[in-house]
Amino acid sequence: MKILRFILPLLSLVPISTSGTERPNIILIMTDDQGWGDVGYNGHPHLKTPHLDQMHAEGVTFTRFYAAAAMCSPTRGSCYTGRNPYRYGITFAMAGMLEPAEIPITSVLKKAGYTTGHFGKWHLGTLSKEKGDQKRWGTFAKEPERYYCPPWERDVDVSFVTESKVPTWDPLMDPGPIGKKKAKRPPKPGKAYGNDYFSGPGQTITENTKGDDSRVLMDRALPFIQDAVKKESPFFAAVWFHTPHSPVVGGPKYREMYQDQPEAAQHYYACLTAMDEQVGRLRAELKSLGIAENTMIWFCSDNGPARQGSPRHVGTAKNLKGYKLSINEGGIRVPGLLVWPSKVKEPRMVSAPCFTSDYFPTIVAALGIKLPSDRIYDGVNLLPFVTGEQTERKKPLGFLNNDGKESAWMEERYKLISHKKGLELYDLVEDPGESKNLSTEKPETAKRMEIELAKWKDGVMEELGKVPK
Repeated sequence: MKILRFILPLLSLVPISTSGTERPNIILIMTDDQGWGDVGYNGHPHLKTPHLDQMHAEGVTFTRFYAAAAMCSPTRGSCYTGRNPYRYGITFAMAGMLEPAEIPITSVLKKAGYTTGHFGKWHLGTLSKEKGDQKRWGTFAKEPERYYCPPWERDVDVSFVTESKVPTWDPLMDPGPIGKKKAKRPPKPGKAYGNDYFSGPGQTITENTKGDDSRVLMDRALPFIQDAVKKESPFFAAVWFHTPHSPVVGGPKYREMYQDQPEAAQHYYACLTAMDEQVGRLRAELKSLGIAENTMIWFCSDNGPARQGSPRHVGTAKNLKGYKLSINEGGIRVPGLLVWPSKVKEPRMVSAPCFTSDYFPTIVAALGIKLPSDRIYDGVNLLPFVTGEQTERKKPLGFLNNDGKESAWMEERYKLISHKKGLELYDLVEDPGESKNLSTEKPETAKRMEIELAKWKDGVMEELGKVPK
């Protein structure tokens, strides 16, 4: 029955034009807990990200790009579906999965003749049905079989994935105590961290997993791309770096670049610069293969920075309020970039609010595929913004947090936050730092947006109530 629920919706995906060389290759790059200010092009005083800065200089920079949620798993699900994660039960980290009734972007692309790959963090279901495998908690730990949802069962041809986090250096090894607290018994040399890299059912990989984790991932992603080019197949690759999620460990070569910084900052900046280096390596390989022009590379983070004070976390949202787990701007506004040389000939700034739920509608629009009409999509097609044909977003962005107890409704200018303490209304154009609550000064705007938010939220929560338990 589950298989039928997964396959039948695909019948409504009707390709209009997916043949020939015009089909773009698609790469979704995502970092983990990288703040809006954790890039050179946004004015970071110390951090070196030359390759992201180059993407900014050449392509589209989304100055108001948002993760669909204030934390990892929900945001990642939005990339694959174009829908709010609460619609299908991913409400928290390791809570929920890509349900069989959902249509993943990989299934759409497979139907259109693409080969698909996923490299790095998965976090959309368990990779093993065995209890105790991985550093699990929540529903993943309690019901690993119920939430078994590996990428190879969601139309991903090639996988090199972890279920959740790993150290950013020597990813399979326990780095020992990090931070102020020292463990009574440090781990023995060679002790495993507890998470594995999976390539298929029961298939784990330990070869070539030393050193920088971002390099380990790219060593798998590039052969996948090379093979697709050899077979003359368009490809989709999700490259989801673990950096800079804890455990934050910087390699010696990269820490040397930041010798003048405190130890925690050395590690944090080092792993981000190492990741940036791999972005440059990827782009160089695309050029070498002759496919850079027709490859769209999207870059973003899954949420804002972890709260400062967490071990080695010195990430910043710059002038924005809040951190990861908050639906204030600092928790959800993230770096957002796109390079696609055949379509984007000169740098462009997009100031309209956009988010990760927009990936799905944008990709299918680029392929001339109609969105299914049997479900609600929270994202929109961003191609008109990319080309400059459109500058203002008409469809608001909705956010849910803390089991739905907190919610937000965002328009082009105003953002309404609803929680148990009441309503907060901010003018994000004039006050991106959310310093002045305008709910009493602009009661009509607040009331109108409150009604719209409530209607949207009721629809989402109704779908959540239908998700199999």
